Amino acid sequence: MLPYTYIHEAEAALGRGLTAAETLWFNYSANKSDYFLYCHNIIFLFLIFLLVPLYYLILEFFFRNSVQPYKIQPKVKLSLSDYFNCYKSVMRMFVIVVGPLQLLSYPSIKMIGIRTSLPLPSVWEILAQLTMYFMIEDYTNYWIHRFLHCKWGYEKIHKVHHEYTAPIGFAAPYAHWAEVLILGIPAFLGPSLVPGHMITFWLWIALRQIEAIETHSGYDLPWTPTKYIPFYGGSDYHDYHHYVGGLSQSNFASVFTYCDYIYGTDKGYRYQKKVLQQLRDGLGNDGDQYGVPFDTSSESLKVD
Repeated sequence: MLPYTYIHEAEAALGRGLTAAETLWFNYSANKSDYFLYCHNIIFLFLIFLLVPLYYLILEFFFRNSVQPYKIQPKVKLSLSDYFNCYKSVMRMFVIVVGPLQLLSYPSIKMIGIRTSLPLPSVWEILAQLTMYFMIEDYTNYWIHRFLHCKWGYEKIHKVHHEYTAPIGFAAPYAHWAEVLILGIPAFLGPSLVPGHMITFWLWIALRQIEAIETHSGYDLPWTPTKYIPFYGGSDYHDYHHYVGGLSQSNFASVFTYCDYIYGTDKGYRYQKKVLQQLRDGLGNDGDQYGVPFDTSSESLKVD
């Protein structure tokens, strides 16, 4: 809760007038506890898990002919019931694990120094911290993901997430409850090392989930703005990981591709892309994705 009752008190403490954004923040948060503000994450996550995958669902069922060339595994078709069952499983996990975890983890947020006070961080400060969060989460998630693909980790925990060999947006958080808890560690590590404002923390949680839904969408859409981010993996990159499946040792990256490149765990993917490019150059583009359908031409090209 802000230690001011009136705006003029906040301006006197800062020695300047409030910006428009700071005025909005003051009017909204002045009489709300830090715990109440932190619990906004539950609402944000619920809306993200519902609305963002819904975008891809609408494309799938109402604009199928238009987006079919961008579907990564075009022969895989799920029913509306399949999507709904996946959403129910995700919401069950949300109620049982994610929601309570958010409610109970508030003391750790206070301990690391996430603040709700004025002044608000600048846009550049927010961007710099978000970049650090993504980099830290990506590196630590890479090694946890590799561990989950060892025989014990996969059989006991990670195989639940791989039930979708052709991933869909709703399946991004579809996982064993233990995996949900374990992957919360790299997500929390960045803010704990570089603590910032609650608004930055909200953005981090929201953007990370939106990114995960995009990479599990099953579509490599050409208008996606993330295509302009250097070393960004994206849906095509992660789809290969699910397609190979099982004890795959390929494409562990959470967000970026540099770890897979450095440690040599993207060789199968790069080999497949090379061969598919050669097929496309040799056969020409006849309307199928990459010149030939992904899920048939690549069947004999699976490389762990």
